Amino acid sequence: MWFEHNILSILIWLPVLGAVAALLSKGDKAARLIASGFSIVNLLLCIPLYLAFDTSSFAMQFQENHLWISAYKIHYAIGVDGISLAMIMLTNFTGLLVILAGCQAIKVRVAQYMAAFLIMQGMMIGVFAATDAILFYVFWEGMLIPMYLSIGMWGSSNRNYAAVKFFLYTFLGSILMLVALLYLYIQTGSFDIQHFYSLHLSMHVQKLLFFAFLLAFAVKVPMWPVHTWLPDAHTEAPAGGSVVLAALMLKLGIYGFLRFSMPIVPEACEYMAWFMIVLSLIAIIYIGLVAIVQTDMKKLIAYSSISHMGFATLGCFMMYEIIRRMSSVPDAYMSLEGAVIQMISHAFGSGAMFLGVGILADRLASHSRQIKDYRGVAARMPIFAAFFMLFAMSNVGLPGTAGFVGEFMVIMSAFQAHFWIAMVAALTLILASAYTLWMYKRVFFGPIVSDEVAAMQDLNWLETTNYVLLAIGVFFLGLYPAPVLNLLHVTIGHILSLSMPA
Repeated sequence: MWFEHNILSILIWLPVLGAVAALLSKGDKAARLIASGFSIVNLLLCIPLYLAFDTSSFAMQFQENHLWISAYKIHYAIGVDGISLAMIMLTNFTGLLVILAGCQAIKVRVAQYMAAFLIMQGMMIGVFAATDAILFYVFWEGMLIPMYLSIGMWGSSNRNYAAVKFFLYTFLGSILMLVALLYLYIQTGSFDIQHFYSLHLSMHVQKLLFFAFLLAFAVKVPMWPVHTWLPDAHTEAPAGGSVVLAALMLKLGIYGFLRFSMPIVPEACEYMAWFMIVLSLIAIIYIGLVAIVQTDMKKLIAYSSISHMGFATLGCFMMYEIIRRMSSVPDAYMSLEGAVIQMISHAFGSGAMFLGVGILADRLASHSRQIKDYRGVAARMPIFAAFFMLFAMSNVGLPGTAGFVGEFMVIMSAFQAHFWIAMVAALTLILASAYTLWMYKRVFFGPIVSDEVAAMQDLNWLETTNYVLLAIGVFFLGLYPAPVLNLLHVTIGHILSLSMPA
């Protein structure tokens, strides 16, 4: 009983405890073992959490509520619904992969690296679990610090610029969100997020709150035109940082729309739906075209991430157009579910490709990420080439892989309401195939370009373990997404009911 009542706090603070243990450890090997052990335990704790979760209820489960700051009625209040549980499980899965990858790739300040990513993991779980608005904001801002340090300390040559740009964009974008949360507190007398849902606000106030939330969440996604920090952050970050950015941090913006914008200001969301749809389509098409011309593998995958996350925002706001035109609740369900599935599936494909670029760069003395420096890799690393092809196919959206499911659901639901929106969105399947397969061809096929490539060794057991786990995720979600959809369905229905204007 105690375990069930405190399991979320354990999941949040156990990685932080692991970070302290890693910092106090004697030697790099001990830090690696401690970090790996804590990550494995945290992932295993997700199993009883998932098994005990009631998928027939939209109510927050495994709740904890303790008065934190009495003067302002701020509580340490946490709980999970279907969406936040899925994201917490994804966070722990990704966290383990990043720690395992770092065990081999990181050679300097190993304990500090492990600690930074463990703290980041705990903070992100806190974001997904928080039901008090100020606690949410503390976790939201708290995760920026370890990511800033990871880019600035273990990044590439231009890491300081990228780290500062990342921090300023994401921190400044969140200031208006804090103002919005304080306004909602004044209206309700509480920072409980659930209390915000019952407010009846004027259209003028809703629009102001919508834009306050939009800036914070759009920067995190990131949506065009506030996306420019992401390619720099991805390019300069270590492989683990890129994986966390792609697999988790980008999803926080979509989560914010689902948790705050849509239930709290539904009329403003409906009014601004076309604006959001247009921004999403620009991200899908324009950023996809930008990806095609990239010569740096990390930048190409970074722009690909922006394009694919455009599907998630499209699914969220296309729901309003579906209801307006069709009054079709099942299609609105499909649109929102597709957006969340896209959040999850993108983590597997994009995260695996960033890990792959890190593997390649580690094998060159120059640590180059330029496509032209890698021709002929498949001849020396056939196992790696096979795995990378699988993840490239998932990135393209090949049926049977995780990348297909969310995009298909969003396109199908959009097609019911507006043919041309679905048509434009579907063009990403062509663009994604173009830039992903072209990159794959130039990197893996053709004559070996240099003696360094000729000397490359295939995946070792640790890298293979990481890729096997990711491949299982790609196939599981691609071939049998029912367990994830069942986890999400009732929660999505509740958000849909809250998000519909009165």
